[in-house]
Amino acid sequence: MIARADLDYALPPELIAQEPCTPRDAARLLVLERASGALTELRFADLADAARPEDLFVVNDTRVLPAKLRGAKRSGGKAEALLLSRRPDGDWTALVKARGRLTPGLELVFGELVARVVDVLPGGACRLALLAPDGVAPDVLLDALGEAPLPPYIRREAPRARDLADYQTIFARAPGAVAAPTASLHFSEALAARLRIARVTLHVGPGTFRPIRGERVEEHVLDAERFAVPDETARALAETRARGGRAIAVGTTVVRALETTGGAAGEGETKLLVLPGHAFRALDSLITNFHLPGSSLLALVMAFAGVEATRRAYAHAIERRFRFYSYGDALWIQ
Repeated sequence: MIARADLDYALPPELIAQEPCTPRDAARLLVLERASGALTELRFADLADAARPEDLFVVNDTRVLPAKLRGAKRSGGKAEALLLSRRPDGDWTALVKARGRLTPGLELVFGELVARVVDVLPGGACRLALLAPDGVAPDVLLDALGEAPLPPYIRREAPRARDLADYQTIFARAPGAVAAPTASLHFSEALAARLRIARVTLHVGPGTFRPIRGERVEEHVLDAERFAVPDETARALAETRARGGRAIAVGTTVVRALETTGGAAGEGETKLLVLPGHAFRALDSLITNFHLPGSSLLALVMAFAGVEATRRAYAHAIERRFRFYSYGDALWIQ
């Protein structure tokens, strides 16, 4: 079983990428061969040439919401809200940052958009009702006023208009995430056109950034995240592997969706925590970014590549000045 200390490593802060590559597929790509342990450096744009014709790349088509709102309490004082998910009744589950106690009926003002606290939920979240002037849909105002929910290690003195576009993958079409499936950020339209692509959906929540705190890694609990594996993707996976092709998961969110169903079609919520010792059922290869120390994402990578092989790949990436985290470079584990 993996130890909590296995998930630690020292990263020079200047290697935390603050901007995406331009063009996107100019990012570097470190290839790790599990059988031999060999490490090879490529550019992400080389992916199509390095892949086999029968390979299938499975991407996450979730779309990041403009989920961060900045404003003030109606009664005065700054307030911020991070919308996490829309509830069946149309209200939102959200995290609210404001001075003072949050109580039902409290109103937060974000320009023309008003968020009323309906309930305070266990764990610190709130239920918010979004209200707009007559004749205006709240979603229209959310699109206009909301900001990209960038992770805290991407530093901005002020929000930028292009941040949401930068933080969106070319595959994004199903709104619902508050964090990007970052391995897919490296794909350009031209590169994707040269590959066999299949899609799943997993709406990434804020828990993706939550570190594993306890010494017993297996006791870490992930937030439930909504996912769907379509019938056509399940069929494509089965046909690809039957022909000897590789099912290549693009990102840890794709791994969690596919491993939840075993590659079969299905939808629902998943809290799957993938740790070393996991018997993978639905994939043969993984493309992923370089993840935060202490994270469940790094534990998943170690489950697929091996603990020591992963640590060696990360040490190589640091020595060779690869860029880390959401806007950083990529690791292809074969």
